[in-house]
Amino acid sequence: MSFELPELDRRQTQAAVEKALSKYRISKYVAFDDREATTTASYQERLHGPTNTTSDQTAQVAIENVDQRRKQKEYCERIERAVKRLPPMERFLIEQRYLADDAEYITDYNVYSFKFQPPISEGKYRIIRWKAFYKLSLNLNLAINKE
Repeated sequence: MSFELPELDRRQTQAAVEKALSKYRISKYVAFDDREATTTASYQERLHGPTNTTSDQTAQVAIENVDQRRKQKEYCERIERAVKRLPPMERFLIEQRYLADDAEYITDYNVYSFKFQPPISEGKYRIIRWKAFYKLSLNLNLAINKE
């Protein structure tokens, strides 16, 4: 019995993982405003439909607010679990470059030159980053196979 790892398209897979990590940062650090129910009545035309049904707008808004927060929290926890499963060097790289508060402003150069102690070369950085992306893409079902 043998198991072969898939050969992935590097550019597309990296773009997919970076997009997921960007979505993580937005979900983690940005709080969306709650929707509120309208308090004024409005006319709603009902053509040939049931006229005896009513809707509970307040309940629908409350459910939507709770569901949105729950989805954000579940997504963040899923990404965090996947990153925690990585080996220490790969986890450190992903956390410093993609999950930090100021990740939008940090470059790869800053990470491999200043964050790693001792600093590592650009080539070594790219190898570690690709291994981390490969594992994250498989874990998060973001892998794009080579054709």
